[in-house]
Amino acid sequence: MLLAGASATAALAALGFSPEALAQQGLRLGEAEGFTFDALKIRARELAAQPYQRPASSRADVLERIDYDAHGKIRFKPEMALWADGPSPWPVTFFHLGRYFQKPVRMHVLDGGKAREIVYDESYFEMPQDSPARELPRGAGFAGFRFQESRTGHPGRKGEALDWKKNDWVAFLGASYFRAIGELYQYGLSARGLAVDPAVGGKAEEFPDFTHVWLETPQPGAEFVVVYALLSGPSVAGAYRFRMHRGKGVTMEIETALYLRADVERLGIAPLTSMYWYSETAKATAVDWRPEVHDSDGLALWTGTGERAFRPLNNPSRTTASAFVDANPRGFGLMQRDREVGHYLDGVFYERRPSLWVETQGDWGKGAVQLIEIPTDDEIHDNIVAMWVPDGPAKAGASYAFRYKLHWLADEPFPTQLGRVVATRLGNGGQPGTVRPKGVRKFMIEFLGPALEKIPFGVKPEVVLSASRGTFSYIFAEAVPDDVPGHWRAQFDLTVEGSEPVEMRCFMKAGETVLTETWLYQYLPF
Repeated sequence: MLLAGASATAALAALGFSPEALAQQGLRLGEAEGFTFDALKIRARELAAQPYQRPASSRADVLERIDYDAHGKIRFKPEMALWADGPSPWPVTFFHLGRYFQKPVRMHVLDGGKAREIVYDESYFEMPQDSPARELPRGAGFAGFRFQESRTGHPGRKGEALDWKKNDWVAFLGASYFRAIGELYQYGLSARGLAVDPAVGGKAEEFPDFTHVWLETPQPGAEFVVVYALLSGPSVAGAYRFRMHRGKGVTMEIETALYLRADVERLGIAPLTSMYWYSETAKATAVDWRPEVHDSDGLALWTGTGERAFRPLNNPSRTTASAFVDANPRGFGLMQRDREVGHYLDGVFYERRPSLWVETQGDWGKGAVQLIEIPTDDEIHDNIVAMWVPDGPAKAGASYAFRYKLHWLADEPFPTQLGRVVATRLGNGGQPGTVRPKGVRKFMIEFLGPALEKIPFGVKPEVVLSASRGTFSYIFAEAVPDDVPGHWRAQFDLTVEGSEPVEMRCFMKAGETVLTETWLYQYLPF
């Protein structure tokens, strides 16, 4: 339903974003239309029933010339930010289109059930006089958006108020990718609206896009923001609602409705994307001067039966996919557990990268948390994907509905008292001072946690092991000699033949009492 003429102007003025007010600020708006989330779901369902149409970009020849360097010289003017003067505590700025972000995202401001498109204009941006961006027409669209820190000053790591014009806390940019700052004030890994056929042999991965976004005007003093998005790709259409809180870190409450246009072999719900090059577990000789390089170092799981588990990440020689079958999982996430500055030493703050936890809500049914690991030889490539894959075939015409929370924090939002995996170390098997046997690998798994602090003096926990193949030997547990309470390690040798992966499990217990989370690992023999 459209509003028109004088009645439209009066209604929009009452809603708090009148054309006059925004014209004084410099933003240009389109015509008003009614909006509800239910209507967006209907739109997505109807869209999925139609042939896919790629979002049209204007002047592709111009966008190709806005390369990395040219794009970096284009800056959104803070004074042009949506809600720069309120009523929202968090102004919104926008990303410019370019060679690597050519598909336009239609941005809308929403209030009182009425939405108006924010029309692109080059005057919103600072750019060199010879920038190719000046050749784009008005209305070309934006690449994405971000919420700036609060205008009242969110406290930074040192307790000082952050300048909202220079600091942001959540950003949506590229396909359906988005990311948020963690409680240690550093960006790192990303999330996505949906993953479609990642690492499916002989088939290119599909990257559906958030094509339209609606930014709901928060009330003065609001403690959250709400964003709606329409997703579209060759195989799927969907409607999303994000309710995002800026606090200790960032929490996002997400609701999505998905409708398949075509069959999908691997449908990834709540996908997380990160980078793992190497850690203390394995590093090629002199491949880099730094001790470790990774945004995340492991996949944490909290199963539907209550088991807590941790799977250290690998940088394999070939793409691998691991599935952890479950029903109604309580949560999973990609963690950055190693926070020691001396383990990185490079000044880009890997020790401050956020951990990202998916808290499931409602009935997720049967399926598997799947982990995709892709070979990389540098830190510039995201090579890790973790996601929930529902059980059963994902066929054209099927629909899905999911609700979940994303927690961007330093650690898991629901900590366990069990000893947690803090390091995995590999070496040659056998006993020191003797000839080391060939084909034998030694594993040292370090656990740390309150449950291990309660072990009586002189008592050693039992190491419980299993593997898909191979034999174990030289098994024992000992306290790590660093005077840190509750810091223990399990040590064992594995003898295995052949080069096929070995799936292993390990935990420690005392009698019938489980003391640690379960260590899961995929060992790739040389």
